[in-house]
Amino acid sequence: MHTFILSPRALPVLLAFGVLALLPAVLPGFYVELAMKIMILAIFALSLELLVGQTGLICFGQAAFFGIGAYTVTLLSPEGEGAALGWVLPASLTAAALYAVVVGALSLRTKGVYFIMITLAFAQMAYFVFHDTALGGGSDGIYLYFRPVLKLGAWQPFDLDKPQHLYYAVWACLIGTLVLLAVLLESRTGRAFAGIKANEQRMRAAGYSTYPYKLGAFVLSAVLAGLAGFLYALKDGFVNPEILSWHHSGAVLIMIILGGLGHLRGAMLGALAFTLLQELFQSQAVFGSFAKHWQLMLGLTIIAFVALMPRGLVGLLQRGGRHG
Repeated sequence: MHTFILSPRALPVLLAFGVLALLPAVLPGFYVELAMKIMILAIFALSLELLVGQTGLICFGQAAFFGIGAYTVTLLSPEGEGAALGWVLPASLTAAALYAVVVGALSLRTKGVYFIMITLAFAQMAYFVFHDTALGGGSDGIYLYFRPVLKLGAWQPFDLDKPQHLYYAVWACLIGTLVLLAVLLESRTGRAFAGIKANEQRMRAAGYSTYPYKLGAFVLSAVLAGLAGFLYALKDGFVNPEILSWHHSGAVLIMIILGGLGHLRGAMLGALAFTLLQELFQSQAVFGSFAKHWQLMLGLTIIAFVALMPRGLVGLLQRGGRHG
């Protein structure tokens, strides 16, 4: 059994998931939907944390995999009925994985800033495929008219058209993603990722062929980002090319920096902090007409966060725990 799951550090995480499970019963619909958005972004942030925080691969094209997952379920769903969940979910994850194999096989032959630029270039290529062609409906995007359906014979275990069922599906996916990564990072493969991040040359000298490990991490990261995109399309019922843009890749990178690199909890905290700050600065009730400049306020706040908390929110919590 994984040591993190059994350790005292897991208690706040378990409590947080317990609180999340109760939210639909005590909060109005707007806040439940906001919580669902945060959970989806947390899966997205965890996918990038595997690459950047655990393997040392700074990818600036993560939004491409998110968008491919979202567009795949939307394109494969008929306009008159819901597609089979057992078909569109694997298809979305497979599409993201296949694109990651191509991108990873080429970009992982480079390092440093060249790796960053190549992943960004591939992400922009995917963006323009959906933005400039009829495939993705151009800049207007396309709608998902009916959510996928899961039926086992005549029995339907859950209905994703019901908000609570969709909420708990997202909740379960976030738990599954966290447990998967926690177990993986404690395994021999996870320790190889950490070794590559610390000193790839030494890993090679020790007899490790690092390229397959890096490609494996890259593809798994893309699959998780594709899962987040899939859930995003189900939540909003709409996709457009902006979800593949470099802005979206930059946003998820900011999330894991805000939360604290090198920690799975940090990725989730970063998604929470980024989304709440974004909602706060966009609020006209709080900032009036100045809310239209929310990006300026968000940028200044993030600069302050990074300057004052170089280890992110996780570092702040750890310091508070030691002093408490």
